[in-house]
Amino acid sequence: MIPMTLARIAEVVGGTLHDVDDPSAEVTGSVEFDSRRIGPGGLFLALPGARSDGHDHAAAAVSAGATAVLAARPVGVPAIVVPPIPPAQTNALALEHDRDGAGAAVLAALAKLARYVVDTLTEAGLTVVGVTGSAGKTSTKDMIAAVLSPLGEVVAPPGSFNNELGHPWTALRATETTRFLVLEMSARGPGHIAALARIAPPRIGVVLNVGTAHIGEFGSQEVIARTKGELVEALPAAAGGGVAILNADDTLVAAMASRTTARIVNVGTAPQSDYRAEDLRLDDRARASFTAVARVDGREHRVPVRLAVHGEHQVGNALSAIAVAVECGATPEQAADALATAGPVSAHRMAVQTRSDGVTVIDDAYNANPDSMRAAVKALVTMARSGPVRRRTFAVLGEMAELGDDSVVAHDAIGRLAVRLDVTRIIAVGATRPVRGLFQGAVMEGSWGEEASHVPDADAAIALLRQELEPGDIVLVKASQAVRLWTVAEAVLADDPGNTDGVARTEDAR
Repeated sequence: MIPMTLARIAEVVGGTLHDVDDPSAEVTGSVEFDSRRIGPGGLFLALPGARSDGHDHAAAAVSAGATAVLAARPVGVPAIVVPPIPPAQTNALALEHDRDGAGAAVLAALAKLARYVVDTLTEAGLTVVGVTGSAGKTSTKDMIAAVLSPLGEVVAPPGSFNNELGHPWTALRATETTRFLVLEMSARGPGHIAALARIAPPRIGVVLNVGTAHIGEFGSQEVIARTKGELVEALPAAAGGGVAILNADDTLVAAMASRTTARIVNVGTAPQSDYRAEDLRLDDRARASFTAVARVDGREHRVPVRLAVHGEHQVGNALSAIAVAVECGATPEQAADALATAGPVSAHRMAVQTRSDGVTVIDDAYNANPDSMRAAVKALVTMARSGPVRRRTFAVLGEMAELGDDSVVAHDAIGRLAVRLDVTRIIAVGATRPVRGLFQGAVMEGSWGEEASHVPDADAAIALLRQELEPGDIVLVKASQAVRLWTVAEAVLADDPGNTDGVARTEDAR
């Protein structure tokens, strides 16, 4: 964060100083909501949690070096105190355990502070890039950060830190030396992306796709599209530098062009797209190589691209990243060079590792929806078919959450797809009705019903894999985050016969 006095922070967030001897004392370090991460000069956020209230850790944070605490009540140490907000007046996801409005108040103050800092840095030349979509946000955010890094300092969130807490927390990582702030923007309902855009107004907005992730919360795909489109509505006009990068292959995304006054940049397979991919090839690890055809300032660039991430679905994400890089001053060639070494950054997202006996594990277990599940299963099969000998494939699949009334049908379709793609073994993990639907779909689609197994939990899946895996097999592990199915991937890797201590070390070869 930029250095700010406690008096100035209190003015910005509408708070009052308590137990502060010197209002001119500055916050010069990072803003943290975990007292164990606070450092000298930091600002500690007193937020309620499932197990404890951050207010109870205020003294420890100051002892660890925090200049002050942002709180909803006096805490006996230097603090900026903001009045509580009744929970009924907010729908913030991060306030699940907020009973008295303290968390809502601290989050609202955090948003005001982030907006002030972003506005200050934007006047000094900071470019804010926002990314949204039903699938691929995190991978694309990581790619954009990679292609912008050669141009200057980049701040981007770790993993999917993209809600009312993660969004301003990430924005406050920016300092006077930061040139680019890349933000992933999620939503659980209408108005959420617009609210995030008010915290850190983007100049460039990227919309990847409109799928059915979280349709149980939104109600329909059309509502999802309206919500994702809030990003392009928040962009400045073309005359003010606003740029909307839209996936022209998704009709719901392409239609968002009418909702913004920003300049439109189209990414897709159609010949009229400003950025498109030709001559697509996949290697034995489902890493794409292609020719990026980019129209820049009336000139067509044809640039060879080789991705270090896995799956054909990453091609569109890469084109969006190239488009952002060019808008920020890079050449298409520079962006392609950066992508060649931009491997997976965020954990449990198409992370590919191979044991000493040739067993390959694809850990894509951080999250799942029908679109990303289909893409991951296709990548699994591509890897199996790419070598001189076809390898056996295991798809260890758990529940895709928040699909509403369509959940069982969506899971059934994934089970059937896996069989049609000739996955050797489908292991459905979990006791829920949707997971049983996935298993039944695989059984009904299969020739003898022997392709699929249904196990109650991750431990049972691990036990089954230990019985059946042979050298050279490929294992995909994927489910929504709440399932924590990455424990299966970690266990399989720890079983590497080449490791004497049970810790997997063989990284995916680039």
